[in-house]
Amino acid sequence: ALTVRFITRRFIGDYDPTLEMIYRHVAVIDGEMVHFEILDTAGQEDSLQIEEKIKWGDGFAVVYSVTDRCSFDEVMRLCFLINHLHSSPKRSGGAEQPPVVIVGNKKDLQFDRMVSTEDGENLSKALKLPFFEIS
Repeated sequence: ALTVRFITRRFIGDYDPTLEMIYRHVAVIDGEMVHFEILDTAGQEDSLQIEEKIKWGDGFAVVYSVTDRCSFDEVMRLCFLINHLHSSPKRSGGAEQPPVVIVGNKKDLQFDRMVSTEDGENLSKALKLPFFEIS
């Protein structure tokens, strides 16, 4: 839903969160036309699949639900995996890390919240990554 919202500027309430999709989008950012290919992984991968998808990407939004502690607990593992796979000497350049941002989603569901804003902020500080909570 987050990806669809970014591309269409509309919120789609009826969305299958288990459906993996690649979205293509063009946007003007800082006066430059940028072509996006966004892989929405739906979080259903085994470890070999996720490694291949991480190798595919040039930038990452690691998204968790503030209503799902297990999704939050995966953030650190995914960020370390991104760092490890992109620092590999086999990767072109090998030294430059891709941009990564941590995103806590569903902040409007305050009564169902299982992960505090402070938890997200503390994790982002520990990993030295930007953090945002959105709805």
